[in-house]
Amino acid sequence: MEYFLVIKGRMPNLNDCLHGERIAIRKNGKFTTKGNAMKQEYQRKVVSAVRSQLRGIHINKPVKIYYTFYEKNRKRDLDNISAFAHKVIQDGLVKGGLLANDGWKNIVGYSDDFYVDKDNPRIEILIREV
Repeated sequence: MEYFLVIKGRMPNLNDCLHGERIAIRKNGKFTTKGNAMKQEYQRKVVSAVRSQLRGIHINKPVKIYYTFYEKNRKRDLDNISAFAHKVIQDGLVKGGLLANDGWKNIVGYSDDFYVDKDNPRIEILIREV
């Protein structure tokens, strides 16, 4: 089986997250980092997309994930675009209930493709059971 998910817009890149990790903030009486707050914010967007686009689906087999990134331009490095997105999306797939876990037994690999679409930046995710 295959499952398709679209995350509208762009995510921050790895450099944005790493910069945020250096800045501690107080949230709900606890210290956290801006990088973690950023991860949580975008993870909620992934969970919301999972729940609206793949409602009620739970995958029990191992999967391979095919990411297609549509950027508004070519300014960001490819590795920075995908590194933060992989972490956030895969954690969101688990938190949203689509996958049981994001370890080696659940995700056997992934691939990335990159294109420019200045009018409609997005991330398209094809999840294929193997």
